[in-house]
Amino acid sequence: MTLLTPLEFSAATHPGLKRDNNEDCFLSDPESGLWLVADGMGGHEAGEVASAIVRDTIAELVRQTANFSLTEAIQTSHQTILTSAENGIGAVGMGSTVVALFSRNRNYQIAWVGDSRGYLWTPTAKGGALTRLTIDHSYVQMLFVAGSITAEEVESHPDKNIITQCLGMQELTHVNVDTAQGQWQKNQWILLCSDGLTDELSDKTIAQILVENNNSQTAVDQLLNKALRSGGHDNITVQIIESPIHGQKLFITNLWNWIPQISSNRKTDTILLVAAITSLIIVLVVILN
Repeated sequence: MTLLTPLEFSAATHPGLKRDNNEDCFLSDPESGLWLVADGMGGHEAGEVASAIVRDTIAELVRQTANFSLTEAIQTSHQTILTSAENGIGAVGMGSTVVALFSRNRNYQIAWVGDSRGYLWTPTAKGGALTRLTIDHSYVQMLFVAGSITAEEVESHPDKNIITQCLGMQELTHVNVDTAQGQWQKNQWILLCSDGLTDELSDKTIAQILVENNNSQTAVDQLLNKALRSGGHDNITVQIIESPIHGQKLFITNLWNWIPQISSNRKTDTILLVAAITSLIIVLVVILN
C-alpha cells in the first residue's frame, strides 16, 4: 500500500569551529511546501543580513502569491538585497547563495544560485543511491565543463570556493536561476546543504552516512558531526526533507529506528545494545538461579 502524507523534515545549522558567527540560515515551511538553505557572505553581520533577506523574501512570497514561482521569488530576493544595501541595511557588497525546494503533491522543484547544493537520496536493496540535483555556479565547475580539470580535481582544487554568481552581486541585473524538477518516489529524501558540509565531506561519505541512518534527524546530526570532526572550517547547514510517499516499512526498519543512538555509528549502537541486553539476561539468570 502506498500512502501520500505531509512532508516531514529534519534540519540543523552550526557556525563551525573556525568562525564565531553563522552567516547561514534556513527555512522549513511544510505548510507552504517550501524549504531552503541560504549561505550569506560579506563579513560579520552583512552575510547574516543577506541570507536572512533571501529567506524572508521567498517565505513572504510563497505565502502571499497565488501562482508562486520559485524562480521569480529568488530573482526578487536578489533585487531586495541590492536595494537593502543601498538603503543602509547590511552593507554594500553583501550576498548570498540559495538552494530551495518547492513541493506540491508528488511533484517537486529545486532551484539554486551559487554553490549550496541539493541531493536526492533513494534507498535501494543494496543501501541507496545519492544523486546530485544541482550544479555549482563556481569557477572550478567552469574549468570542469571546459575539460581543464577532472571530476576528482574539482573537489580538491584550491579555488573551489570561488563562485561565479550569487544573490546580491552588484554586477548582475538578474541572476541565472537554475532549476531541476522531479516526482517523489517511495521513501526518498532530498538533502539541502551549504558548502560548509560539502567542503568537508565527499559525496561518497555523505552517502555512507545516509546508508547507516534511515532516520532523517539522526542522519542530519551525523552529517553535521562528521563535518565538524573533519575540520568545520565554515558554517554548516543541513536539511533533509522526506518524501510524502511512504511504503509499508519492514519490521527490521522499524527495529533499526528503535535502537538508541549511543555512538556515531549505527552498527556500533546495535552491537552495544545487543551486548547490554545479553548481559542483563545473564545477570537475571544468575539471580533467579
